[in-house]
Amino acid sequence: MSSPLPAARSPRLSKPVWLGSPKVLRTEALAGLVVGLALIPEAISFSVIAGVDPKVGLYAACTMAMVIAFAGGRPAMISAATGAVALVVAPVVRQHGLGYLIATVVLAGVLQIVLGALGVAKLMRFVPRSVMVGFVNALGILLFTAQIPNLRDVPWPVYPLVVGGLALMLLFPRLTKAVPAPLVAIVILTAITVAAGIAVPTVGDKGKLPSSLPVPGLPDVPYTWHTLTVIAPYAFAMALVGIMESMMTAKLVDDLTDTPSDKTREAIGQGIANIVTGVFGGMGGCGMIGQTMINVKSGARTRLSTFLAGFFLLVLCIVLGPVVSTIPMAALVAVMVLVSVGTFDWHSVRPATLRRMPVGETAVMVITVIVVVATGNLSIGVVVGSVTAMVIFARRVARMADVTAVTDPDGTQVVYAVTGELFFASSNDLVHRFDYANDPDDVVIDLSATHIWDASSVAALDAIETKYARRGKRATIMGLNEPSAVMRERVAGGR
Repeated sequence: MSSPLPAARSPRLSKPVWLGSPKVLRTEALAGLVVGLALIPEAISFSVIAGVDPKVGLYAACTMAMVIAFAGGRPAMISAATGAVALVVAPVVRQHGLGYLIATVVLAGVLQIVLGALGVAKLMRFVPRSVMVGFVNALGILLFTAQIPNLRDVPWPVYPLVVGGLALMLLFPRLTKAVPAPLVAIVILTAITVAAGIAVPTVGDKGKLPSSLPVPGLPDVPYTWHTLTVIAPYAFAMALVGIMESMMTAKLVDDLTDTPSDKTREAIGQGIANIVTGVFGGMGGCGMIGQTMINVKSGARTRLSTFLAGFFLLVLCIVLGPVVSTIPMAALVAVMVLVSVGTFDWHSVRPATLRRMPVGETAVMVITVIVVVATGNLSIGVVVGSVTAMVIFARRVARMADVTAVTDPDGTQVVYAVTGELFFASSNDLVHRFDYANDPDDVVIDLSATHIWDASSVAALDAIETKYARRGKRATIMGLNEPSAVMRERVAGGR
């Protein structure tokens, strides 16, 4: 990938970088156009999943992208209607109708603002790298497999068109990088199919594009406690899924561009964008990884490309709907296939890499991939992968706690030296590491080389003292560092 362009704002200037750089402006605009084109079939598909009219998904894609461009914390990231959100809200539409869906989207936005303000985005620091690698690899697989339905039971010209699109995107950058290769492939393949009259599936076959601007309005639902109880569980699930996918997308772009982002602002921005989207009759959404990858790999690095993706999408649907409808799906399939291949972390599955990596790290990566691919839900995979990594870490650290005993030559005292970290996993075994029956009456437990982390460890130490006391022996605990002593005193004092 080419070297990163300047960030959204120069550290010395108050105005955006693209205002003073025609090259950056062109790159951002063209990248936004490519993403706008790629958003159309996806937004329509997600509308079908949610059980709503295609315009509901397209309106969501437009408003989410344009609002998050200002409110979000990650420049160049695309937010729009997504499959994960569509799956969450689909039951609301089936059981209660469109009005309840819009109310759910607005409430989810409010919850995201609250969660963002409470600092939930900071939990991203607990996502291990092995989970992130598994997330990226699963994303690459999902992006690829999502194109398979567009290659089944289709006219034979679709296949050479896809191959031709891939060839164009691989070879065109050798001539110039001034224009994104995906845009070139889309234009050329559309021109060929229209000029030659080739009958292949097109964007128009996915659904009718809207012909008017969205109109703001309040959800058409009874404003009662019953309505709140109906939509609240779905809104909360949507808020969590949206924040998680957006945070993972932001982290991925951070790594690709070597630039930081404000995760708290991003979480709050997602909430603002969903509220606006609901007011304009959209189905809501979150960070969109596939389109974000297209945007970033096209060279975009600022908020302008995000805004223009939504703006161009609106123009393409309302003004150029008949033209856009003629774009062959084969062109967009070729774009997404190339993005999926570029997204997959091939280095992580090389035999040399797998030999060097700890077995636990590889297992976490594989489990994350399997869960994501099996469920089709990136959020579930991240949660399962993170929990698995924590369990493996706990087991590994639990083995690090060790106990050694030294008895005085006269046999009147034994000193146990405890090393390692004491927490719920390691302290459970600690009680069984002492010879209560045969030890002398004076027992010293030296904890100067350890640290107490939780109440389970304090309880284990109390149990050790009790076992010795029952036998008429005295166990003296010494060497506690200050935090450990405070922990023990506070917990013991509360019992």
